[in-house]
Amino acid sequence: MQKDISIKLKPAEAFDNATIRSYLAQSLATTENSITGFYTLKQSIDARSRQQVWINLTLKTFIKEPFHQREIEKISFKNVSRSNKKIIIVGAGPAGLFAALNFLEQGIQPIILERGKDVRSRRRDLAALNKDGIINPESNYCFGEGGAGTYSDGKLYTRSSKRGDINRILNLFVQFGADEKILYEAHPHIGTNKLPHIITAMREMIMNCGGQFLFEKKVTDFIIDNDELRGVKTADGNSFFADAVILATGHSARDIFELLHKKNILIEAKPFALGVRIEHPQTLIDSIQYHCAVRDENLPPSSYSLVEQVNDRGVFSFCMCPGGIIAPAATQPNELVVNGWSPSKRNNPFANSGMVVTVELKDAVEYFKSEKSKVKNEMMNSPLTLMNFQKNIEQKSFNAGGGKFVAPAQRMVDFCNNKISSSLPDCSYLPGIVSTDMRHVLPSFIHKSLQEGFKKFGKKMNGYFSNDAVVVATESRTSSPVRIPRNAITLEHSQIKNLYPCGEGAGYAGGIVSAAMDGERVANIIAQKINSL
Repeated sequence: MQKDISIKLKPAEAFDNATIRSYLAQSLATTENSITGFYTLKQSIDARSRQQVWINLTLKTFIKEPFHQREIEKISFKNVSRSNKKIIIVGAGPAGLFAALNFLEQGIQPIILERGKDVRSRRRDLAALNKDGIINPESNYCFGEGGAGTYSDGKLYTRSSKRGDINRILNLFVQFGADEKILYEAHPHIGTNKLPHIITAMREMIMNCGGQFLFEKKVTDFIIDNDELRGVKTADGNSFFADAVILATGHSARDIFELLHKKNILIEAKPFALGVRIEHPQTLIDSIQYHCAVRDENLPPSSYSLVEQVNDRGVFSFCMCPGGIIAPAATQPNELVVNGWSPSKRNNPFANSGMVVTVELKDAVEYFKSEKSKVKNEMMNSPLTLMNFQKNIEQKSFNAGGGKFVAPAQRMVDFCNNKISSSLPDCSYLPGIVSTDMRHVLPSFIHKSLQEGFKKFGKKMNGYFSNDAVVVATESRTSSPVRIPRNAITLEHSQIKNLYPCGEGAGYAGGIVSAAMDGERVANIIAQKINSL
């Protein structure tokens, strides 16, 4: 007999099989010897009680029958080297990769064109950025094999269950080398140190099955005939033709948005969020969340999720990284962007999170007017207005830092009191930080919203509002500031045939899992279409 049993244990108990077996026997009113085995279906932490932190477990339990380990359903991929059906995929992030894997299942050859480098070569460019302030515009934290998520943590949780099969995505990650724990943890996370190996395994599968995977192939033009996309041109002068093109370029491919606009291909301004990254000592966050002086060794570094409404505007945490590091995520030499990541063990001494404010089109227009901006009037009310706003703040941040990606920073309480910090705490951001009055960097509506938001967060988490925390600018690549419209049923661009906007950059996803699901969804639609011809 097999039963799914839910139990609540103390942290030390939750990782001791003998104790778990005893609790299972009690729950089932049977003997411990009757429990032949078990494995975890769900695992979460409940830290609401000030007296005790609990681990909630749901376990697949085997009673008086042979125990079988969890079965991971492996997907088979076809050799597509001789397929006469070809699809170009622009971008090798999660949307592009999972679309390509889906095409292999269906006997269609994917041709991936990635502007950046492979994960191994990309690592050298990240080292130059962190240590020397030298950026490669085509190979950085945003561009390259695996996309922005590869070197920014590998968080796999999403609320987008209606968009696809989350379990299928997680199973595929496990098939390519991820730890099985991502299948049952409430907030699964792979880690920046492990994700590149998984991405490499996916690429090798695609190529071994006859798919094409081409690096340093930056798309610079579309080949269009009578509103029908035939192929693309790349910066090295090559042209590629296929039955359809998936545009999965990520939220930072501004040149693609500009190309679409230049060619009068319909795009839309999309609200996004912009703010800062806040970093606390991890021990402080642990003591707040776990209500303890020292974190139990059986508990992971704690996280948090915060949201408030300030003057009818959302202020919220984004991409929280326990035991993490703040990283320079810009894509151009004169722009400063920060993001966060954690290794799989989350064992760094700091906890960081984006703290961002919602930005609407009207906000950007008013900002440019108040700044007496040199941005041309026609660009202030265009699909690129929010993108230009994003770029403008990043440039201000870069200038405030003084160059080489040194970031403007301020202690949290000082930030809220409009006081320049006389000193700054230790910070994980390798290029370095410099004390700055953030009012000269952030738009007034964002600065004031964050000030009120931090104070309210301090009331929710006693000790959070502290000068031990440092505010670092600018967290601006939260999502795409542009949406590429597509038909809700066919997923094809609303104007250009055979063009399929996809993933986070097109405005239809927000993270690794949702982007992967969107890639699969688009691939399925295309396969149905071309297989019916």
